[in-house]
Amino acid sequence: MGQGRREPRRVQAYDEELGDAVTRAQDGDEAAFAVAYRLVQPGLLGYLRALVGDEAEDVASDAWLEISRDLGRFKGDGAGFRGWTATIARNRALDLLRRRRVRPQATALEPYVLELPGPDSTPDQALETLSTEYALGLIAGLPRDQAEAVLLRVVVGLDAPAAARVLGKRPGAVRTAAHRGLRRLARQLGEPA
Repeated sequence: MGQGRREPRRVQAYDEELGDAVTRAQDGDEAAFAVAYRLVQPGLLGYLRALVGDEAEDVASDAWLEISRDLGRFKGDGAGFRGWTATIARNRALDLLRRRRVRPQATALEPYVLELPGPDSTPDQALETLSTEYALGLIAGLPRDQAEAVLLRVVVGLDAPAAARVLGKRPGAVRTAAHRGLRRLARQLGEPA
């Protein structure tokens, strides 16, 4: 055991499609960039919601601007692209959190904004949003290292080495933190660990 052992690489079902889309997007194919965005954005947004709450979409927008600007410099496959985008998004989220500490923001919404209907207001989407918010709320209650490890491994779908690069830690530390976080969540939900 130890140094020579490598974790078997978990391949997301869409990594090959994502890698192909990224390559085509680097050659200027806008439709391919849209495919890459569609494959990565849901997991990235879930990760950001746990880090910055309601400002996740703004942070994701900033991250995607940087991703599109620097896309030509990216080297790697689909899994590598997910890790690269998670690193950029995390850095934008940490920037926001640092600014919040310096300049607290008012959180009250203007009354007229609360009255505006959403573009996709359906009961199914409401239930999905509630269950997603509930799950992210549970994860947010974990210690920060466990929460980020669970989010990167489960929500974003990174393997331990990729998540470790995003977090600046060793893969074993990420695996341990994710395992502990998932065990704690299982206990909270009354599931056997």
